Amino acid sequence: MSPTPSNMVPLGTKAPEFSLPDPQGKRHSLDEFKNAPALLIAFICNHCPFVKHIQPQLVSIARDYRSKGLAVVAISSNDVAAYPDDGPEFMAKESEKAGYTFPYLYDETQKVAKAYNAACTPDLFVYDRDRKLAYRGQLDDSRPKNGLPLTGKDLRAAIDAVLQGRAAPAEQKPSVGCNIKWKSGNEPAAAAH
Repeated sequence: MSPTPSNMVPLGTKAPEFSLPDPQGKRHSLDEFKNAPALLIAFICNHCPFVKHIQPQLVSIARDYRSKGLAVVAISSNDVAAYPDDGPEFMAKESEKAGYTFPYLYDETQKVAKAYNAACTPDLFVYDRDRKLAYRGQLDDSRPKNGLPLTGKDLRAAIDAVLQGRAAPAEQKPSVGCNIKWKSGNEPAAAAH
């Protein structure tokens, strides 16, 4: 199966509201991050090789930019009936094992993934202080088994720009990864091809 690219949502799109639980049942909402000058929302899951590949850099970015004001939220929207390893119990273990310092939320209804027009894991969205989309694209050019170094350069450049009040680089390459595992009959129109 070929990798699925992210949908290139129009820049300037307002971040949709969400209220989702973490694996312990604590709910987190978009409003919780209102004071952050930049917000990274990453649609990920536990089993995807593309997510596993970028995981060290995602953890590093969250750590490196926390003191600069970046808030990070990860969301798993996969159908856990079909992919039980992506369920909340395993999300908690994955979060601890990977060293996530940010909330990892469970989108059971998949409504949040649809609202964000997320298509793949990882699917990365950076929002500015006004929660307008500044970046939607790849972490960098590295992919599992392509031999390129994992640096996070594209995502880091976008975060740097947003934190400095500048526009993110205009050229943005889509992220690629495993498609979000939609529940039967729940596929977005664009994903039903």
